[in-house]
Amino acid sequence: MTRIFQLTASQWLPQAPEEVFAFFADAFNLEHITPPWLRFRVLTPQPIEMRFGMEIDYRLRLRGLPLRWRSRISDWNPPYQFVDDQIVGPYRLWHHVHKFEARDGGTCVLDHVEYASAGGRLANALFLRRDLRAIFAFRQQRLTELFGAGPNNPPQIAV
Repeated sequence: MTRIFQLTASQWLPQAPEEVFAFFADAFNLEHITPPWLRFRVLTPQPIEMRFGMEIDYRLRLRGLPLRWRSRISDWNPPYQFVDDQIVGPYRLWHHVHKFEARDGGTCVLDHVEYASAGGRLANALFLRRDLRAIFAFRQQRLTELFGAGPNNPPQIAV
């Protein structure tokens, strides 16, 4: 039986949901908000028309191992939400819900990830939880640099 883990993250940005969603709707912006140590690259040629059913290929290095990742957009509802699911890659399950909610004159970016790996609880305890926390912390730092931040709205991550 596969053990499913969860990650949630939230961050307030001082732009409208339409503007923030547009940034995320460009798959190539993932390269700018992913830590350099992953050497993450989008392989699908430009332009990528984000829509329901779109499949996107990536290359990355995880703990030095070269990996391919393919995701499929399983829900597309601009500017409120989209969902990507890994269909090829290092996880047994990767289901990532991205939500964009208008709040306090800006946008709350909410992420909910359900994931599972071959290593189960042990892999999660030894490195997955820590790696995912670092990846999302980097992403939040980059989004703050790109969009700014609110004075009383620190980013949150729970794994």
